[in-house]
Amino acid sequence: MPAFDLPQTELEHHRPAPDEPDDFDDFWHRTLTKAATGGDPLVSARPVETGLRLTRTWDVTFRGFGGDPVRAWFSRPAGAARPLPAVVEYAGYGRGRGLPHERLTWVAAGYAHLLMDNRGQGDQYGCGGDTPDPHAGAPGGPGPAVRGLLDPHDHHYRRLITDAVRAVAAVRALPGVDAARTAAVGNSQGGGLALAVAGLVPDLAAVLVSAPLLCGIRRALDLTDAGPYGEIAAYLSVRRGSENAAHRTLSYLEGVSFARRAHAPGHFGVGLRDTVCPPSGAYAAFNRYAELSGAGPRKEIHAYPFNGHEGGDAVHVRRQLAWLADVWELD
Repeated sequence: MPAFDLPQTELEHHRPAPDEPDDFDDFWHRTLTKAATGGDPLVSARPVETGLRLTRTWDVTFRGFGGDPVRAWFSRPAGAARPLPAVVEYAGYGRGRGLPHERLTWVAAGYAHLLMDNRGQGDQYGCGGDTPDPHAGAPGGPGPAVRGLLDPHDHHYRRLITDAVRAVAAVRALPGVDAARTAAVGNSQGGGLALAVAGLVPDLAAVLVSAPLLCGIRRALDLTDAGPYGEIAAYLSVRRGSENAAHRTLSYLEGVSFARRAHAPGHFGVGLRDTVCPPSGAYAAFNRYAELSGAGPRKEIHAYPFNGHEGGDAVHVRRQLAWLADVWELD
């Protein structure tokens, strides 16, 4: 697939007008305040045997949206005595937390690592998930992107983003974690969740996103029928006349709006031939990153002109590792 979005020279200056409702901040404040009243975020942390001698892992349950139990894997390097910086990772669309030995990069780099399960997902690829979504009763489907599409209070991503914020609170409650140094990390849907966390958790210490979903949503719906955006378009092709309601709901989930409110240093990656999450969305989020916070944090973006949704893949992960160590001044 050749490049189909804006030329890179235009992407570097792509700053579309914000697409957000007047009550965006109030909506999320009320949502998160209600979630926080359900009790301590951490429910349990049970050690599990993985067969990995250099890593210790716990099966974690924390309270997410509505107080619902959300599962996660928490891992640390075996033998690490001091509190460690923590990386909270969010998985891609349709994927669950899988098995604990599938994602070892961050723990192998010396960090505490929490991998959050995606509620109501986990059945499209990978090794499954363990967190149901008991609130998924609103019209829409079958994919998560269209569950509750016609009302922002009902949408799947309201619940999933709330879970993502609560995951940060949960990892900070675990022993052996340096709570002041917590990063949010994700690719695709996970990247969109990490950006949302960056905008909703003001004391987050770093955010690393690649190919983020839910950025520049309106433009993406005009550009691609791939992936989750295609599911939304297919739904609206049947529910004719529902476009305004859908756009209103999606405006509360717009990653660029979350990016504008971020404070933490930010690291971005994007494939310029990505037809799943068009690169203009990533650049819109990057170019407006932290503009409302006044913090002026360190940020950088890496583009891969001949890559699609895979972006920089392992090459980009190497850049992420070096950047995070430098931001946190780790030897």
